Amino acid sequence: MPCCVNRRHASVAACAALTLCTLLAATPAGAQMARNFPATALRGTLQITQPPEALLNGQSARLAPGARIRDMQNMQHVSGRFAGETLTVNYTLEPGTGLVKDVWILRADEAAKKPWPTTAAEAAKWTFDPLAQIWTKP
Repeated sequence: MPCCVNRRHASVAACAALTLCTLLAATPAGAQMARNFPATALRGTLQITQPPEALLNGQSARLAPGARIRDMQNMQHVSGRFAGETLTVNYTLEPGTGLVKDVWILRADEAAKKPWPTTAAEAAKWTFDPLAQIWTKP
């Protein structure tokens, strides 16, 4: 097989790889993937004070061992990363202990979805559509 044929295939592969990289780089940063929150997720504000200690809706709270904190891009972080910041979040609590188990720091579009329950009593009365990620008051 002539040498020029192999070069042409390599050139086509390099061109295809470059095109793919260009398309990926051109994707808007605002194009976020929708996150699905569980029906047990409540809305609130979280401030990590001295990990694992925190303020949840202004009240003392504690992060569970192995608590998962996800940022706006859904990347997981350790609690100390957000120490001192006041964050709008959806969160879940461990049954029985009441420790904060899962935390999702909300993007503006997620925080705009209202109503969202802030207490377990509200969540028990309201109806949740997990596909649309919308709560409905009775």
